[in-house]
Amino acid sequence: MAATLHVRIAAELRFFAAPRHRGGTAEVPCDGTATTGHVAESLGVPLTEVGALLVDGVPRSPAHQPRAGSTLEIRPVERPQDLPPRFLLDVHLGKLARRLRLVGVDAAYRNDAADDELIAEAEREHRVLLTQDRGLLQRRALWAGAYVRGSDPARQLVDVVERFAPPLAPWTRCTACNGPLIAVPKQDVLAEIEPGTRRHYDEYARCGDCGRVYWRGAHARRIAAIIRAARLAHPGTA
Repeated sequence: MAATLHVRIAAELRFFAAPRHRGGTAEVPCDGTATTGHVAESLGVPLTEVGALLVDGVPRSPAHQPRAGSTLEIRPVERPQDLPPRFLLDVHLGKLARRLRLVGVDAAYRNDAADDELIAEAEREHRVLLTQDRGLLQRRALWAGAYVRGSDPARQLVDVVERFAPPLAPWTRCTACNGPLIAVPKQDVLAEIEPGTRRHYDEYARCGDCGRVYWRGAHARRIAAIIRAARLAHPGTA
């Protein structure tokens, strides 16, 4: 019988695995040279999503080489995760980027960035790359990344806030460019707003980077609901 390694995958990570392994267990060939990190990734679990690797109950690094007959347990990242709350989102997460900015989270985003550009920018600016591209998360050059769970922006926002517990500061970032919002007197923006807006709103802010003007208009109630959901996701945030 060929030498094998018995693997147990935590329930939170099983959706990464091939269908035949989604019951949570797998038997994989073991020749004594494969590392625990390689085994996890060969089963489809990016190391960015792994919190602990236990061999026969003992915590091991991703570089550890387990012996045949051992049991490897793959556990998820503990939440909240201790990484800088500064993010870079891939091209498919534009709506999530907007929601993160609405609640004041630093979220860089471009809809034309290639994978290599994203990886370089994440390292250069010390940002966590958020994506749903598993292959991108397995790139060796990636400084730090995270898989975003959920198919709609509302669920994705909750997932990011639960995982990283970033400080929330609503109404402080430009949803268009991520720049800081700076309060400005109403008279300074009169030429840039419609007469109806002038009549109904008195508080304004301008993006310090792109110059866009903001006010808490008719959409404020919907935005307030987004902010409330984000705060409920992690009560410890501001």
